[in-house]
Amino acid sequence: MIEERFDAIVIGAGMSGNAAAYTLASRGLKVLQLERGEYAGSKNVQGAIMYASMLEKIIPDFREDAPLERHLVEQRFWMMDDSSHTGMHYRSNDFNEEKPNRYTIIRAQFDKWFSSKVKEAGATVLCETTVTELARDTSGKVIGVHTDRRGGAIFADVVVLAEGVNGLLGTRAGLRDMPKPETVALAVKEMHFLPEEVICERFGLTGNEGCVIEAAGTFSQGMTGLAFLYTNKESISLGVGCLVSDYAKTMESPYALLEEFKNHPSVRPLLAGSEVKEYAAHLIPEGGYKAIPQLFGDGWVVVGDAAQLNNAVHREGSNLAMTSGRIAAEAIFQVKSRRDPMTAENLSLYKKMLDESFVVKDLKKHKDMPALLHTNSQNFFMTYPQLISAAAQSFVRVDGTPKIDKERATIAQFVKNRSRWGMVSDAVKLAFAWR
Repeated sequence: MIEERFDAIVIGAGMSGNAAAYTLASRGLKVLQLERGEYAGSKNVQGAIMYASMLEKIIPDFREDAPLERHLVEQRFWMMDDSSHTGMHYRSNDFNEEKPNRYTIIRAQFDKWFSSKVKEAGATVLCETTVTELARDTSGKVIGVHTDRRGGAIFADVVVLAEGVNGLLGTRAGLRDMPKPETVALAVKEMHFLPEEVICERFGLTGNEGCVIEAAGTFSQGMTGLAFLYTNKESISLGVGCLVSDYAKTMESPYALLEEFKNHPSVRPLLAGSEVKEYAAHLIPEGGYKAIPQLFGDGWVVVGDAAQLNNAVHREGSNLAMTSGRIAAEAIFQVKSRRDPMTAENLSLYKKMLDESFVVKDLKKHKDMPALLHTNSQNFFMTYPQLISAAAQSFVRVDGTPKIDKERATIAQFVKNRSRWGMVSDAVKLAFAWR
């Protein structure tokens, strides 16, 4: 049992937990961070995108020793049917800047590095420790935690829950509801290893430049889902994610969807000759603004994925996690500096600060997008990709058929599959949701 009392206990050593623990410890607070894994990042094998400006606000000189893979200079968006993709891409040499904006990372390595910075800042970090229950006083205020280690409660003025989207501690304690199947996606991921020079050649990259491909289409079998491909130095991170509610409805296999995607004619050549060494599944919050739970209470705050802070529209998660962890820590520090108690009223400062940040503003702006995509998933992920592919092929194929006949045939296909005005309606709804 730990006899000390702490200013704050942080549960979890992912992006949000490390951001919170580092920010608190670097301001001189006495911090205990608890992680159930063997080490920070031990449960994460997947690659990810890390947004530099959010980490710079926490550790300004992170580029000096952080395990970064490639800085991203190109983004591709694909809409796929079974045999083709229609896409757009953006590439700019501006991203070859002195301090690049985005990097690919491998979470197991990155989280371990981030945790080392938390320790350097002065926090006590205990791994292989599961928090079993929140400790409360007679009024119900959270005053610490119970763990699977021997002994009684560990006490603190405030507890930061950074346990992830499927963390059971907060739900068991009645602080938030269990995430609904329609607000959580299950992503399955693989790491494909290739020589560095092969990756550069296949994606048209030089040095540490990187490329990202994000795709939607028929590979998800009409379910609301996306696929991705990230280039690392000597590996490619590949994955597919769909809503848990859709998996339950269709009984589709997540692994089968991944196989479908990686064997697609547009993807297979990019992976040729690679060696698969890692496979993992991961839950991702997808509910958006309307799924955000209560963020604070007497003696506690919740951050990151546990707070459903993920922007599915822009495929952003790590930056929201780091920012929410940092803002929660800054709010706690302000309350502590005033020598005020960690009551719900005082900790509401965290929500006020978060509401003023890009995190909530972006989620609020797109609050109707998740429902729109879920309601019209068959259109967005099956019908439209097929129609767009047919129209594109008709446009580029020259076979002696008069262009006017091709145009009429293309319009007939659109009308046959769905009324033109229905498609316009979907497009208008999508545009307004995006705005």
